[in-house]
Amino acid sequence: MSTALHATEGAARDTAAPRLEARGVTVRFGGLVANKEVDLAVGSQQIVGLVGPNGAGKSTLFAVLSGLLRPTAGQVFMDGEDVTGTSPQKRAARGLARTFQHPELFSSLTVREHLVLAYRMKNAKSRIWTDLVNFRGFASAPKAEDARVDELVDALQLGAIQHLPAAGLPLGSARLLEIARALAREPRVLLLDEPSSGLDVRETEEVAEVLKSVVRDHGVSVLMVEHDVELVLGMSDAVHVLDFGVKIAGGTPAEVRRDPAVRAAYLGEEIEKPDVQRAEAEIEQGELA
Repeated sequence: MSTALHATEGAARDTAAPRLEARGVTVRFGGLVANKEVDLAVGSQQIVGLVGPNGAGKSTLFAVLSGLLRPTAGQVFMDGEDVTGTSPQKRAARGLARTFQHPELFSSLTVREHLVLAYRMKNAKSRIWTDLVNFRGFASAPKAEDARVDELVDALQLGAIQHLPAAGLPLGSARLLEIARALAREPRVLLLDEPSSGLDVRETEEVAEVLKSVVRDHGVSVLMVEHDVELVLGMSDAVHVLDFGVKIAGGTPAEVRRDPAVRAAYLGEEIEKPDVQRAEAEIEQGELA
């Protein structure tokens, strides 16, 4: 391939609209400002981290990006198109998927059945209703579906447990299953809410490696809210830091690590922010969505 063609392709990538973008997002709950004029962008095949002390407004911004919460001001874009007023379902149809801090799994389904169900929700909804009406479990899968599910089982290292019920899975396996289930819907952007929460060091390292391989091999872009700052700095292409609802820093991990405002925010983490924390807890429970 010629150098000129490489240059053209590079220019195209540089000018392409971000897969997900927040512009000037502000969220108010009465007199409380949870987010104030926040800008954030997730490019193609990027891992972007969103961090900040407790009550910084991370969950609020995540809710806005996923469509669970309408911002007071500002806009959300996917691939350059304004989706601020669209529902979570419509954003999912456009290629947005997310996980939650506490995995929500069907205890009666096996690991593999979770992936089959998610795949059919995207590609063959009519088959789901047929399965339900027949009361015989999932109908046999076509080759394309089997191949995709096998690919996800391998990528997320779920082969040894794929036929086990989700009930009783260790937390690390449950998180990998939730990521695999989100990927089964073939998203362009994956929002991850605290993927390392509750995991030990080995499990955290396993999830990190899986996420990097997902971006590399499947072309997915990732935005993750994460309390483990070192994990975020170690695996992200870009990092954004919120404090008291304001973005105080954004850039490469090296730039963020050196930023004095970031260091001050974390050194001051013991300062209580009860109103923001309460509002974000309600968002997680769906009370403000």
